[in-house]
Amino acid sequence: MTGPVGPDVASVDAVQFVGEQVYWLEGRAGGDVLVRSCGSGGVEDVLPPGVAVASYVHEYGGGAYLATEDAVWFVRADDQQIWRATRAGLYAVTAAPQHGEDRYADLRLSAPGILVAVRERHDNGGVTNELVMLPADGSAAPWPVAQGWDFYSFPRPSPDGNTLAWTTWRHPLMPWDGTWLWTAEIRQDGTLGPAWHIAGGPEESVFQPEWSPRGVLHFVSDRTGWWDLYACPPDGAIVSEVHLESAELGTAQWEFGYSTYAFLDRDQIALLAHRGGSTQLNIWDPRRPEVRVVELPYTSIKPYLGVRAGQVAMIGSASDRMPAVIVVDIASGESRELTAAVRVAPGRRAPNLEVADIRARDGGRVYATLYRPPTEGAAPPVVVRVHPGPTANAPLRLDPWVQFFVGQGFAVLDVDYRGSTGYGRAYRNALRGQWGVLDVSDCVDVVEAVGRDGSVDLARVVISGASAGGYTSLQAATNTKKFRAATIRSGIVDPAAWRTVAPKFQSHHADLLLGPTSAWRDRSLLRPGITAHCPILAFHGEQDAVTPLRQVQQLVAILGERVSLVVYPDEGHGLSRPKNIEHATYVELAHYRAALNS
Repeated sequence: MTGPVGPDVASVDAVQFVGEQVYWLEGRAGGDVLVRSCGSGGVEDVLPPGVAVASYVHEYGGGAYLATEDAVWFVRADDQQIWRATRAGLYAVTAAPQHGEDRYADLRLSAPGILVAVRERHDNGGVTNELVMLPADGSAAPWPVAQGWDFYSFPRPSPDGNTLAWTTWRHPLMPWDGTWLWTAEIRQDGTLGPAWHIAGGPEESVFQPEWSPRGVLHFVSDRTGWWDLYACPPDGAIVSEVHLESAELGTAQWEFGYSTYAFLDRDQIALLAHRGGSTQLNIWDPRRPEVRVVELPYTSIKPYLGVRAGQVAMIGSASDRMPAVIVVDIASGESRELTAAVRVAPGRRAPNLEVADIRARDGGRVYATLYRPPTEGAAPPVVVRVHPGPTANAPLRLDPWVQFFVGQGFAVLDVDYRGSTGYGRAYRNALRGQWGVLDVSDCVDVVEAVGRDGSVDLARVVISGASAGGYTSLQAATNTKKFRAATIRSGIVDPAAWRTVAPKFQSHHADLLLGPTSAWRDRSLLRPGITAHCPILAFHGEQDAVTPLRQVQQLVAILGERVSLVVYPDEGHGLSRPKNIEHATYVELAHYRAALNS
């Protein structure tokens, strides 16, 4: 790992266990490729060259394939239709509409020969989301089975094929704000009976309904203030099954297909427990008094679990290694990596990591992770990094960007400001009505707290953020004088105006975060009289469909030479191409050096 992005590293996502084989998506230059493990210990591509797998429902996608012993159903990236792959070849299951565009996600087999999925229809400037069923062989067109809500997710048929569970929500809520869990009978004619409300509402986020091998519905809910695991037996009584102190058993549903728990057998459940940016694998067995932690060398685990008898497939990483696909034997605790985990290069060491828990100016707790450079002597300058979301966190894993800047003599401070995930619902909701204010003050308070002992140079502090984190960075650069320079990637500039151009999924995301409409004008970076107290560097993809380029161009027109804009014609929301990531990182480094040496 010699540069800011290291070698040509493929991202890995969406693991599934099928028999003895593990499937996953591998991000490559041409798109996401579906691969699987081989009996010899190797890996093979499942689909022909040039066939990429990706769903663009909600723009963020997920849930783009379903693998079985006999076939794989997948959403093809280039046409957003469902396809079926067998040993005999590839077959289209759905056809593109004559007008508009259909997209699919969250594929499941409902009964022999029947698929259920989320469909998102784009037509005449409008977007409609619904649940559909369709023949798995494509012999008939999909038909709607649930409509009327703004959003649908997690269609999960019961093992006997008689009942479907799913979740819904509506504007202005996001799925981590409030969702509704439903069940309905699956009739013989492929329609649903009357829907029964099981749990959830505007102040309860329900996540990942699943059926146990015994046919009992389970789900994750934050009704206690933390995402815990519940069961709903046939009598309808909701039973709390697993609660772990100060831990989240669910996560913010940015994509389809997330799985933070899975049934190992008729009794045991594998669980991911999130505490801030750290994740642990746990095993719950009702025959034992306590949940068992599986001791592993991984501090961050992505929210995808695949299981077979006694084994868990997952994607793990740590402070000294990037994400890799791993199979864990539950009985022995031994793990083997199916993909090569990129580690710290020989002769170098991982950045020193310290987790900080500080008191903000209002007495609230704020969490952060500090990476110190290995050099001794003068106190280093600090890059405050603001994670995107804002409903997300900074995972505790090796990050080439962090390693690069630490290697250049900077301390890097990842701030899980209030509004971040992994700390309970109250912490997550603390940003409501305060976006652009509380997150900024938290970043300032954290850097001042960690630098109080003189170990970092508080006179040389810069800030960097992407997407929603870019908005926080802009607010910090224009409303405080703490930072000597700021960098934004795919940044939000005017949240109220962003609502009109954002995808449907996020078109009301800012409503709860900004609070009353009377406050919206003051949170815009395009308001009259705005002043940049430090130089700002902005990176943006010309094809960005989440935060369109136009708003950043307007910011440049207002602030003039205080903003330097770099546009990448071949990028969308965020930078994904290694050459662009490398270029941006070196430009960012030069930006900070120029500002700190001025």
